[in-house]
Amino acid sequence: MSDDWESFPSREIIGLIPAGGMATRIAPLPCSKELYPVGFRKVGLGQEVRPKVVSHYLLEKMRAAGITKAYIILREGKWDIPEYFRDGRLVDMHLGYLIRDLPFGPPYTLDQAYPFVQQAVVAFGFPDILFQSEDAFAVLLTRQRNSGADVVLGLFPADRPNRVDMVDVDKNGRVRQIIIKPRRTALSYTWSIAVWTPAFTRFLHAHLTAQKAVAAASPEVSVGQIIQAAIAKELQVEAVQVSNEPYLDIGTPEDLQKAITRSP
Repeated sequence: MSDDWESFPSREIIGLIPAGGMATRIAPLPCSKELYPVGFRKVGLGQEVRPKVVSHYLLEKMRAAGITKAYIILREGKWDIPEYFRDGRLVDMHLGYLIRDLPFGPPYTLDQAYPFVQQAVVAFGFPDILFQSEDAFAVLLTRQRNSGADVVLGLFPADRPNRVDMVDVDKNGRVRQIIIKPRRTALSYTWSIAVWTPAFTRFLHAHLTAQKAVAAASPEVSVGQIIQAAIAKELQVEAVQVSNEPYLDIGTPEDLQKAITRSP
């Protein structure tokens, strides 16, 4: 445990959302996949119905945990995202936008925010993933506060273990290992959201800085791989189940179809 909540009770909590993907699995799209409409929301005194884009759900869940500020990190060309959310009034948050530098995977996208979040507690989520849990981030923040963990992962049942990060966690909630897309496994849970302290933000930055020279010649690195590297360096990583339902990744055709079918 490098830092704990008690040592920085007044630290700002900032949402961090990577939106640098190409959406190749569901291309072509008429908009960034983070703005694909899934379901509806009610607005105004007359409760008129308007489309609700997929990333709105993640921001809404962050706001439910009292988080009022978030950075969305974009790649060039995805200007429709800041045009849509603008200053964040739509979700009752203050939103800022950053442009990613290196196209080597989500961790490099996240590290673009390092100068702005290095002293904050980070709440992280993928903007193209839908999940059932209104208080998920509040649960993670409470666990971090109580345990002092460097990282706390939000767990979900995995319906396709060979496509996701599987989490090996002990009876006390300590993560022993993250296994990336195993061919076979007896594990039951994957993760999709997280909160972390400045200790992990510093680790992420230092680890990627050290790997930059070989990054262009290597496959894209995942956030799960960075968390596993942190475990190997003895950072304290814990996990707590936040939903009884698998999440939906609308970046895949099958989950996009499910999300549209289930939407009210």
